[in-house]
Amino acid sequence: MVALRKIVVMLSVMGSLGLSVPAAAQLYSDGYEFLQAVEEKDSTKVTELLDVPGSTVVNARDVSTGRSALHIVVARRDVTWINFLYQQGANVNIRDNNGVTPLMLAVQLGHLEGVQALVANGARVDVTNNSGETPLMTAVHSRNTELMRILLQAGADPDRYDNSGRSARDYARLRGENDITNDTLNRYARPPAERETTGTSYGPR
Repeated sequence: MVALRKIVVMLSVMGSLGLSVPAAAQLYSDGYEFLQAVEEKDSTKVTELLDVPGSTVVNARDVSTGRSALHIVVARRDVTWINFLYQQGANVNIRDNNGVTPLMLAVQLGHLEGVQALVANGARVDVTNNSGETPLMTAVHSRNTELMRILLQAGADPDRYDNSGRSARDYARLRGENDITNDTLNRYARPPAERETTGTSYGPR
């Protein structure tokens, strides 16, 4: 019953986009099959679905979680598939239902190679989740200075605020002025003009 309701909701959304019910059903079906194939590392099925003229399944999202194929392969720390999906047109900044991008997920997992691959493929380093948290803030919370360095050198803004009004720099200072996260921020942060967002505020200060 739950699955049926999801299908009905999906068809309703597709209808609002001007797609016929058969076209909407086919798109939903192909997207589901694609995500399943990625989950199962079924490269033959994945290629078959990607090769359909006009296919957009590379950016299909799970109806219940919003996870995309990139989220799936990041979760299993699979750099080969990250690069493959990017080459097939995957949106590296796609968000799940919590606003989590593949880059944010890779940082949460401490997946260094995944973060490097996503940044190299154009992932925006200051895209936030639904709480306004940036990947850099996540790296500060986990005291992962190597991930902090990569993000900062890619233009991450240590002065961008989350929904509580704190920045990555604020969170580092809460650990004490002598904490290694402060030294990393001071050493690797790019000048404000070279950052991605330059201190955008998402909440009260």
